[in-house]
Amino acid sequence: MSTPYPFTAIVGQDDLRLGLLLNAVSPAVGGVLVRGEKGTAKSTAVRALAALMPEVAVVSGCRFSCDPVVPDPACPDGPHEAAAGVSRPARTVELPVGASEDRLVGALDIERALSEGVKAFEPGLLADAHRGILYVDEVNLLHDHLVDLLLDAAAMGASYVEREGVSVRHAARFLLVGTMNPEEGELRPQLLDRFGLTVEVAASRDTDQRVEVVRRRLAYDDDPAGFAGRWAQEEEALRERIAAARVLLPRVVLGDAVLRQIAATCAAFEVDGMRADIVMARTATALAAWAGRDEVTAEDVRQAALLALPHRRRRNPFDAPGLDEDKLDDTLRDAAGDEAGDGNGDDGDEPDPDGPGGGGGGVPPQDSGPDTPERGGDAGPEQGGDAPGPGRPSPSGGEQQPVRASEPFRTKMLSVPGLGEGAAGRRSRARTEHGRTTGARRFEGALTKLHLAATVQAAAPHQRARGRSGRGLVVRRDDLRQATREGREGNLVLFVVDASGSMAARQRMSAVKGAVMSLLLDAYQRRDKVGLVTFRGREAEVVLPPTSSVDAAAARLESLPTGGRTPLAAGLLRAHDVLRVERLRDPSRRPLLVVVTDGRATGGPDPVALAARAGRLHAAEGTASVVVDCESGIVRLGLAAQLARDLGGTAVTLDELRADSIAGLVKDVQAAGRAA
Repeated sequence: MSTPYPFTAIVGQDDLRLGLLLNAVSPAVGGVLVRGEKGTAKSTAVRALAALMPEVAVVSGCRFSCDPVVPDPACPDGPHEAAAGVSRPARTVELPVGASEDRLVGALDIERALSEGVKAFEPGLLADAHRGILYVDEVNLLHDHLVDLLLDAAAMGASYVEREGVSVRHAARFLLVGTMNPEEGELRPQLLDRFGLTVEVAASRDTDQRVEVVRRRLAYDDDPAGFAGRWAQEEEALRERIAAARVLLPRVVLGDAVLRQIAATCAAFEVDGMRADIVMARTATALAAWAGRDEVTAEDVRQAALLALPHRRRRNPFDAPGLDEDKLDDTLRDAAGDEAGDGNGDDGDEPDPDGPGGGGGGVPPQDSGPDTPERGGDAGPEQGGDAPGPGRPSPSGGEQQPVRASEPFRTKMLSVPGLGEGAAGRRSRARTEHGRTTGARRFEGALTKLHLAATVQAAAPHQRARGRSGRGLVVRRDDLRQATREGREGNLVLFVVDASGSMAARQRMSAVKGAVMSLLLDAYQRRDKVGLVTFRGREAEVVLPPTSSVDAAAARLESLPTGGRTPLAAGLLRAHDVLRVERLRDPSRRPLLVVVTDGRATGGPDPVALAARAGRLHAAEGTASVVVDCESGIVRLGLAAQLARDLGGTAVTLDELRADSIAGLVKDVQAAGRAA
């Protein structure tokens, strides 16, 4: 077993370490979600936490880690006799992003269950994580059906495996720790709410701290055991402090004045439900115990709010997370009144926190964190551009500064025709592991969803030949049938946006950006991947390669300048290149091309014909497409509609995109796809 990086050797990242330590003191806090850029010691810190957790007493031989003092009466390995049990280190179980449902919850031997009537069950990762840590790296990339299973287990403290009338239940109480890079997409609100705390991490920009990070990491890589030995004393001191805080925790007093501050804070930030109040109370209590105090102070409440509320407050998907600290301080003062004064508690020998990044609550001071490479900056969209060609009127007169998008609105759903097999989502029809059952087939590999009627029908004609004599049905592997199900998939929505001079009128471009922002919001809700290609001047540019981060697409769209000629063909060809690469990377995810333009094309010989040929290239490959027609004015040339015909798709105006009159748009897209 490899030697983990010592927790106390992590330099900086005070909020990250504090959030993890509070959960070690009080697992009832409910886990922590670590959000931040890559290379900021997220995974390192989580894996190092396990070495600080107290050992766990378990029933000897129990695969489900039952407590020998209070064993689970429904344990599949039970019932257990009263015994002293054995101690083992707390486990950190990692859930891979690509894990199957059987790997997470466990698997039943369907053949033995049908033929012998026994519950032959192989435990999954939820059983392994019971009374330990369940760590999900890149939790925002986890498939929806696995997220649903995690939600159920976290809510009930148990895992249920149901397979055609045969069920197994076992306890599954664990500390849920997730890490994610927000650039790769956000989490569903239901899963966000299951994390007790959230912390934001970023690489230090201080040169001395970065030097220390590199120095320590190189020393660890050269000699992990020796490096860990040099930090053994600090690790033991921190382990003892966690144990002392756990002993003190039940004696910590949570007064009525403090409870009033907690309730007022949650109400002021308009969080949904009561879970936030409960988590804040538990976090404030853990902060007091961690600082060695037996009473919660207003400063504990403030720090608890900064950890427990940012991911729960109501916000639009494109709003940055976080709390208004001035509003927080005002709320705490108003709720405390004369009793609490200015809301600052006496922490004894503990330092006062310095805002949400100050590492409040008494984290031992460190220098910085490991694994913090320089984050590459985004160059952003190209700022250059050509002036309009001779004789071409343009309102831009050259490049214009970016304009803000108009208010987003609800759009009608655009979908890809046919039946796909892509990642689970909420847009187009697809064969999925979850959904309504549409038939049965012979299975290959692991059986995930048994079609009972088809299995019995396949086995029934062979019972006499197989010598059936008892009540059980004689079932063999060839009889088993996999249920085929139909649900919804997520797609790759690739936006091709005209940023040329013909689009540069400020009011018009604001409306265009508002329409694209609305479609991005729809893509966020339907769990799509998105990409953004723009064209202006002489060429097209991939402003954002396909990603799960709709927030990143929205940010790039806001900063998009306009002006210059209209290389429409270049935009379509660049989109074709992007889709070709994505088909190789993820062949099961079907694309939807959304072209936002007035259809005009300038620059080079016969630009309109060149754009038509580029459109027919997409049509020949069966790419579903929609053209959002941005042409305005009394005289309309209808070029966008012609482009839609070349693409084999459909055209819709900006006004129609938000009106009831496009109720049949999905049918139009599907019909166009079938015709192509």
